[in-house]
Formats: sequence, structure tokens, C-alpha cells
Amino acid sequence: MATGAKDSKESLKNFAWEGKDKTGKVVRGEMRASGPAVIQTTLRRQGILVTKIKKRSARGGGKITDKDITLFTRQLATMMKAGVPLLQSFDIVGKGSSNAAVTKLLMDIKTEVETGSSLAQAFRKYPLYFDALFCNLVQAGEQAGILESLLDRLATYKEKIQAIKSKIKGALFYPISVIVVMIIVVAVIMIFVIPQFKSVFSSFGADLPAPTMVVITLSDFFVGYWYIVFGGLGGGIYGLLFAYKRSRPMQIAVDRLSLKLPVFGDVITKSTIARWTRTLSTMFAAGVPLVEALDSVGGASGNYVYSSATKQIQGEVSTGTSLTVAMQNSNVFPSMVLQMVAIGEESGQLDSMLSKVADFFEAEVDDAVEALASLMEPMIMAVLGVVIGGLVVALYLPIFKLGSVVG
Repeated sequence: MATGAKDSKESLKNFAWEGKDKTGKVVRGEMRASGPAVIQTTLRRQGILVTKIKKRSARGGGKITDKDITLFTRQLATMMKAGVPLLQSFDIVGKGSSNAAVTKLLMDIKTEVETGSSLAQAFRKYPLYFDALFCNLVQAGEQAGILESLLDRLATYKEKIQAIKSKIKGALFYPISVIVVMIIVVAVIMIFVIPQFKSVFSSFGADLPAPTMVVITLSDFFVGYWYIVFGGLGGGIYGLLFAYKRSRPMQIAVDRLSLKLPVFGDVITKSTIARWTRTLSTMFAAGVPLVEALDSVGGASGNYVYSSATKQIQGEVSTGTSLTVAMQNSNVFPSMVLQMVAIGEESGQLDSMLSKVADFFEAEVDDAVEALASLMEPMIMAVLGVVIGGLVVALYLPIFKLGSVVG
């Protein structure tokens, strides 16, 4: 019976309908049902004469990003703290969104709640957008009767995590964009500029300097096999990204390597610890038991090393070990974090101390990103100077040599 009910519920589809009420006024809406006949019957009982029913596609227009979910969480929290009923809040936020996919998602969740599901259960049906941490906090808020407070805390958490991710992406955008521009410039020089110089040099009737010969040889290769060069470069990048998404061992290797990178490793480590402590602080403050909270913390850290360490910590804590000792045994947290956690456990203010640690490391990430931007700029200029300047010097060496001979 339970299986049949579940299958029946999963077969429901979204339909947009249009009709006229008893006064002849045109009304429109959406309904989740197994078919058009059910909608006809339901609306007829409400005194609505249906004129049009159209099945809605599984996807709305546009893509739903983490930023969209963060904005929705903040808006929903604000609405509920202002006393707006839950279903009305979904209507206001959904219809106010410029992204059709977000509107459809929120209307689907609203329909789930209208048909008897709790808000947490409705969110759990869309794991692509609402992770375990999000659903667990909403469930804790519903059970304790403090949903608006938990949504506010959840919105603050997502905003802070979003800010860290944006800073990391911003720090990486500049060097990557400069490297791409450099590759394009070098390719243009190799394919179009150097062949012109080669035809001029061939009329000299003298041996060319070694650097010039190397550059001309590379240019000949680019001109003859440019499709292999660009195809190999594009295919290699796509292959690495594809393998990273599909291969768990590669993800683990990249996560471990990223923490050991000379310059970026420190920033990644600090941002990971900030996410880890912020997540645990938010979960613990919401009243989620420590062992259960650690389930969501590992995944939220975004790094295999810390996710694996969290599983180890969770196992030790479940057997009676203190959080401080378990974290110390994992060997991935600096002494300052361990000391703050120890103080939090002893004083009974673990969530507050974890929040302070998160604030500290978020500030450290800000400083590190600024320092990284200041450091990367002269390094990139130096690389550009060596590459582009080297090509120019190699091209002009024969001209300098000819000038000295003529002189």
C-alpha cells in the first residue's frame, strides 16, 4: 500500500489551467495532478468552467543557481518574520523572481505543502537545490516552532558561504583571464606575424640566431598543425573537467593537491575551515544533535580531506570522545581552532565559539585574497614580459645582427 501511494504521488504532473468562474471572469492557475480529467473535476466542484489545460514542462526557463537559492531563503525568512503566511510568502517570492525556473520550483514546492507535506519534506524532493543541511535545519525549525528564526539563520549562513566562494572565484578570475589572453596573443603572433618575418629573413642569405630558429620552428608547427594544438588544448581541458566530475579518485587527488598548492593552498584551507566551522555552528545552534550535525558538515566543507576527517570525528564523538579530542586526532585543524572549540565545550557555548572561529577565518580569507591579488599582478606581468618580450627579441635579433654587420 505504501509503495502504491508513493508511485501514485510520483506520477503527478504540473498543469497550467485557464477557465471562467461563476461571474464569467477569466481565472488562471497551476495544479499538480495525475491528468487533465482530475483537474476538470476538481475545478468544476469549485464552480470553474475550464477552457484550457496545458501540461507544464519539467524545466522552466533559465538555470537555478546557488545564488538564487540564497536569495530565496533570505526573502522567505524576511516574509515570515514579518508575519506573512508561508503559502502567501511562496506566492510573493515566486512571482517576484525574474527566473522562470525559480518561479516554477517555488510553485511546485508550494503545491507539495498544500497537499499535506511539511516544508522540509517538500524541500527534500528537490535535492539538487536543497541539500541535507538545508532540509535538516528547516525540519528542526518546524519541530521547534521557530521556523522563521531558523530560516533567518540559514539565510545568513548561505550568504556568508556565498561570499567566501565569490572571493575565491574573484581571486582566480584575473590570472585565468590574463593567461587566456596571453595564449590568444601568442597564437596570433605564431600563426600570422612570424611567417611574415620568416619571408624577410629568407632574403638575408645568412645563418639566423638560435632563438630565432626556435621561434620560426614553433611558428611552422603552429601554422601546419594549429587544429591539433587548439583541439588538444580544448580537449585536454574538457577531458580533465569531465574526468573530475565523473571520477571519484580524481576528485580526491585534486582536493588533496589543492590544499598543498604554494600560494592558493593556504586560501583554500582557510576557506574550507571557515565553511566547516560555520556549518557546524549553524547546525548546533539550531538544536541539531552534534553527531547528526556532523553528517551535513563534512559535505558542506567542499573538500574530501575534511569530509573524510569529519567522518572520523563523527565516529569518535558517537563513542563518547569530546569534539576537541576528535578534531585533534584528525590532524587537519590548526591549534587555534582546537583551543576555541575546547573553550566552547567547557563553557557550554560551542556554537558561539565556532561562529567566532568562522568569522576569524572568513576575515583571513579576505586578507589572503587581497594579498594574493597584489602578489599575482606583478607575477603575471613578469610572465607576460618574458613570453611576449622573448618572442619580440627573437624576431629582432637577425635585424640587430645585420645592422652590426653593415655598420
